[in-house]
Parts: sequence; C-alpha cells; structure tokens
Amino acid sequence: MEQYLQLCRDILQNGSEKMDRTGTGTKGVFGRQMRFNLQEGFPLVTTKRVPFRLIVSELIWFLRGDSNIRFLLQHNNNIWNEWAFKKWVESEDYNGPDMTNFGLRAQQDEEFRELYEEQMRIFKQRVLEDDEFATVYGELGDVYGKQWRAWKTSAGETIDQLKDVIHTIKTNPHSRRLIVSAWNPEDIPSMALPPCHTMFQFYVADGKLSCQLYQRSGDVFLGVPFNIASYALLTHLVAYECGLEVGEFVHTFGDVHIYSNHMEQVHEQLTRSPKPLPSIRIHSHIDSIFQISVEDIILEGYDPHPAIKAPVAV
Repeated sequence: MEQYLQLCRDILQNGSEKMDRTGTGTKGVFGRQMRFNLQEGFPLVTTKRVPFRLIVSELIWFLRGDSNIRFLLQHNNNIWNEWAFKKWVESEDYNGPDMTNFGLRAQQDEEFRELYEEQMRIFKQRVLEDDEFATVYGELGDVYGKQWRAWKTSAGETIDQLKDVIHTIKTNPHSRRLIVSAWNPEDIPSMALPPCHTMFQFYVADGKLSCQLYQRSGDVFLGVPFNIASYALLTHLVAYECGLEVGEFVHTFGDVHIYSNHMEQVHEQLTRSPKPLPSIRIHSHIDSIFQISVEDIILEGYDPHPAIKAPVAV
C-alpha cells in the first residue's frame, strides 16, 4: 500500500489549503491516480486497522439498491449515521437539545459530546424499531445504490446499470461501455451527500477483470482506504460472477485532500511501515452477487498496525 502513503505525502508536500463545505478546512491536490494489481493481494490499508466488515456491509447495501440506513444499523455499521441524523435534528419533528454544528461541537466540548451521543443513540433506536420514523429519517435520498440499481429515466422507468453491465461482461466482454454512474444531476438536490465516487468502468483483457473508479472528492485519511477496499472488493465479486480472474483496480481522483483536523493522524500513519497484504475468499455457493451476504466474504491474513481515530466532517 505504498501507493496510498505516497498520495498522503504528495498532499502534505504539494497541497493547497482551502476551506470546504463542512467548515473544517483541507489541504489538497487535484488530479491524481493510484494503481493496484489485485493479483498481488487485497489492497486493504495496513498502516492502520481498517474495519473490513463495515466495507462489506456498505457494499452489500449498495448492491441491494438500498438508500436507508436501517440495513447498515442492523449490521452494526454507523458510517452513514451523521447525514441521516442531521436531517432529523434539523427537522420540525425534533424537540431535543440544540444540535447545530454537532460534528465540530462534539469534538470541542465534552459536555456537548455526551448530549450528542445520547441523541444519536435515540435516533438509531428509532430507525431500527419505528418503521415510519425509519422511512422518513433513515432515508438518504437517491444515493449510490439507487443510482446503480434503479436509475430513474425521463420516461418514468428505471435502469439497473450494474445488472446490465454484468450481463454485458458475460456476453460482450470487450465492450468499451462497461460503465456505471452514480452522478445523476437531477437527483443531486435530494441526496444527503452527492456521490464522491461518481462513476466506474470495467475492462476485460486476458481473462482478467479490471476496474477504474473516478472519484470527484476524496477524504484521504478516513474515506479513501474504504473506497480502495470497496471497489477492489466489487471487482472481485463481479469477476467471480463472470468467471474471470481479477486484474487491476485503478483509482482516479479529482479533489483529493486531508482535513485540517486529520493532520496529526496522517503524520502518525506515515511513521509506520506497510505490512503484507491480506487476501479475499468468496464462498463458492454464491450464484449472484445480488444475493450475497456479509458472511459469504472472508478476509484472510490481515495483520495491520493499530487503528487511528479521527472525526468525520459532516
């Protein structure tokens, strides 16, 4: 994973400082690319522990075409909570303590953090137990999974982009149209967060499946390790269903940045040496990736350095 560490160094050395939507501030560069040979191991960052089960359950959430956090919470996955929580605490239905700018305030004020954590606990419980509440406040809008599996057309129909692409890989593997897009301009206003990983393209050569992702915006410390592993896993899954070996994962960025409150964590990570990459095993009884479960994906040989915590910018 030296490619990832080199990207971190590049940003620290060459990045420009900018303010951002969250008010946190970033240091970033524009237009970078990393390449990973998936034959050499599964590209899960080893200079800190990355929670692989969260990556798996999020990807399965995408594959289901789901956009409600209830499925994620059922799998102890909290990575999308803040965006749904924000919708609730800014609504007329919310009558708890003021949660304005809860992300930054929770970092700076211990007393407020306790209030925030209690309100988040209530929110999660209601999403899990109250169908009506979950329908309204667990919903993130037409985010990734909806665009992948049910892109809305002007004729009122839907396109299952991912299913169509898999069919094309099986029937016309040399097609140059093996593309799935999550960036639907008409739906952007209704999304809790416009897609950061906006489109991906598959490529078949010599019996191997490769994937290139274009990511418009990348949070290098927290988000990018997830993105690398998620799309590498997607490549493994699609290759498995199509009877192919894996080739490369190519990760192309627009704005790629480090948040100002992640600088210490990045510097700490750069003091660590990468360890050998793990491998992936998929249970052989799977006929379709759209039927896969978290338990069907096995990570083997992962021995990373300890985790490094950092706040999420919302």
